[in-house]
Amino acid sequence: MFRRTRADREFREAQRAGQAVLAMHTELPLPDFPGPMADATPAAPEPEVVPDFLPPDFRAPSRQDVSGFMMRWDQPLVIDGEVHACPQCGSYRNWIVFNMRDDSVWLRCTGSHETRESRLDTAWYNRNSGPVDHFHPTLDDGLRHLGH
Repeated sequence: MFRRTRADREFREAQRAGQAVLAMHTELPLPDFPGPMADATPAAPEPEVVPDFLPPDFRAPSRQDVSGFMMRWDQPLVIDGEVHACPQCGSYRNWIVFNMRDDSVWLRCTGSHETRESRLDTAWYNRNSGPVDHFHPTLDDGLRHLGH
């Protein structure tokens, strides 16, 4: 009982720390843009230094890390009134749905075939997914947790 309470508390603290980092970066002041220039001589543009989004402690250490969210979708997936089937093997249920940070949604069937689904987006994912219950360091860990 106490391990679960401690794990829940640690999870909430990690969520609060992540939200604090996101809030810090959304409150950055916008750069001052110059108005119309009086003379027409163009100056060489200086490269703009953009701060890193995440501090080094929060960055992903390798390319194996998941850069989005995933959920199980056990029932048939109906998109625009049609049951979606895997183009490679024809399976139509037991999907893993990935919501990537670039606003794309990918589907993975039980045969490990992955395809991008352009008719689905982050808004669809947010409407149909539940709350985040686990964070996984690698894609394989996440798939193992979801039963694939």
